[in-house]
Amino acid sequence: MPKKAFQVQLTLAERTRLQTLVSTGSATAHAITHARILLKADEGPDGPAWTDAMIHTALDVGVTTVARVRQTAVQEGLDAALQRKAPRRQYDRALDGVGEAHLIALACSTPPDGAGRWSLRLLADRMVELEYVDTIAHETVRQTLKKTNSSRGA
Repeated sequence: MPKKAFQVQLTLAERTRLQTLVSTGSATAHAITHARILLKADEGPDGPAWTDAMIHTALDVGVTTVARVRQTAVQEGLDAALQRKAPRRQYDRALDGVGEAHLIALACSTPPDGAGRWSLRLLADRMVELEYVDTIAHETVRQTLKKTNSSRGA
């Protein structure tokens, strides 16, 4: 069996903190599971020093999860290993405040000839046609109109 790349060695204070976290049960299931992994993986003087395969079997988590928790604890610290990672990707808004105002004004205006009312696709097409945005999905139009307190056509 290959040697573990990341050896977790907990101090007595860290071990006590993790045992308290597990025993109180007031944390998220994710944090409790990761705390249990770290307690079993502890290779310090008071730790059981279980292998990843043993932890995988005992706690019913993936071997890669055990390895990842181990790695995060060694490289980034105990708190990082217990918490979920923040998403890295930033989502740009399709419509800013000005774009939303244009959309609401358009939705409250009279619909085009041949249409009894504005549909989401008609609104999206007209927003592009009037060059308020380069592209916009009808779902974005729906979500934007849903969060406003305006009533289309009333």
